[in-house]
Amino acid sequence: MSGLPARTSPPEVSGLRTPSGVEIPLVATARNHKPDDSLPGEYPFTRGIFPDGFNGRLWTMRQYAGFGSAEDSNQRYKFLLEQGQTGLSVALDLPTQCGYDPIDPIARPEVGKVGVSLSTLSEMEILFDGIDLSKISTSFTINGTAAIIYAMYVACADKKNVAREKLTGTIQNDILKEYVARGTWIFPVRPSMRLIADSILYANDVTPRFNPISIAGAHVRDAGSTAVEEMAYTLANGFAYVDELISRGGDVAKFAKRLSFFFYVHMDFFEEVCKFRAGRRLWAKLLRERYGVIDEKALMFRFGVVCGGSSLTAAQPYNNVMRVAIETMAAVMGGAQSIFTAAYDEAFQIPTEFAAELALRTQQVVAFESGIAKSVDPLGGSHLVETLTDRMEDEMRRVMNEIDAYGGVVKAIEDGWMQAKIAERAHERKKKVDSRETIVVGVNAFERSGEGVPSGEMFKVDPTAARRVVEKFEAVRASRDNAAVERELARLSDAAAKDRENLMPYLVDCAHAYATVGEMVERLKGPWGNFEEPVGL
Repeated sequence: MSGLPARTSPPEVSGLRTPSGVEIPLVATARNHKPDDSLPGEYPFTRGIFPDGFNGRLWTMRQYAGFGSAEDSNQRYKFLLEQGQTGLSVALDLPTQCGYDPIDPIARPEVGKVGVSLSTLSEMEILFDGIDLSKISTSFTINGTAAIIYAMYVACADKKNVAREKLTGTIQNDILKEYVARGTWIFPVRPSMRLIADSILYANDVTPRFNPISIAGAHVRDAGSTAVEEMAYTLANGFAYVDELISRGGDVAKFAKRLSFFFYVHMDFFEEVCKFRAGRRLWAKLLRERYGVIDEKALMFRFGVVCGGSSLTAAQPYNNVMRVAIETMAAVMGGAQSIFTAAYDEAFQIPTEFAAELALRTQQVVAFESGIAKSVDPLGGSHLVETLTDRMEDEMRRVMNEIDAYGGVVKAIEDGWMQAKIAERAHERKKKVDSRETIVVGVNAFERSGEGVPSGEMFKVDPTAARRVVEKFEAVRASRDNAAVERELARLSDAAAKDRENLMPYLVDCAHAYATVGEMVERLKGPWGNFEEPVGL
């Protein structure tokens, strides 16, 4: 006998919890989790949707970019592509997102400020000048006017003689999270749902390689929700779209293959990895349980992420480089299909060229030097990871059942119930930071007095950009066939007044005629009106 003491069982309860409140075992063992012997590429896809992970193909590297005029943004896109970026991610300015033309008095102060101004097909053509749309995947972060921007992208491909079936990319097109978290809504909930269904059904047939929606938890998370709630609310929104599409006669086994998702990655490493593993598994299970889907390609949960967001800080911003690197590793180990790494200066300005390149290099170092992408689901089998995956899935189901019990997503949004839940959670998050229960380095711990934004390269939008955008806008209106524009807008308005007419062909025709974003929005407001926030929010 060695005289060593007998082994004792590790404590089951540690009292420690993830930021979502999920309990963490002090020492996880096989007793803490259920067995899951599925392999990557096998239902329910806990370990990933591809058998070879990233060995067959790396994730798409996108850097969110867009500012000023289409010419300015086109130059930034070409720079990033030259540095090895493999996909484009287009940021749109607030007037474009909210359906205003740049000449509108309410829009003028915001033209080109937080994204590129994109009011007509002419601007879209400039934005992608010299870029082959048949060879690049393009993502648009746009929601209220998503169907219009998508129509302009299709029309732009037509002008460039690029076959529609060759277009790849994603348009965010998730209006439900706008009502609960972000605010760039235009129309009421139900006509907005119709417009999204129109774009998805149209894309399935016309641009079959393009993802017509990216159901987004990212903004819900930044607005205050926990990782569990981010995933649960997003899946609930996803099923609301599934139900809408089925009511329109859509085949779930077909359209589900082109549904995609979008999330933020925050700083609790294991919670973030397990969020994706649990969400991927739960989506597949519920599609099969609720809708009888058996086609495994239709059950695959495909998602992109942003590494950075509200986890970035303006205080000691160089710390953001480390934050984004950690989050990138979590995204890779969680199995993301597309990754955007935020620049360290994004907490206080549009990224400089240097900061944008450094953010891209972060992905490239992880991809080509770290080795973590060689093995599929490299954390799979860890007792901690499997335990957290199980517990987070259970918590996600609980939150989704709460929504169902209330009456579903649309009712919860129309009544303001979901918005109130997120606001409450945001208040709790702030209290934890203020009390230092949650440590944020450089913000509430390890601060340096008198510290401000670092000296060095600062980004400034060209002060002439807004004037140039307006001049081009007026030139397009003066040179186009205004009779043709009015004819196409009238056809759009008539179609919008009918319940079941798909509006996408009409929007594409309007784009081809160089109708403006604002003109198309106004014609849709005629029969639909505006969204009104619930009283008390």
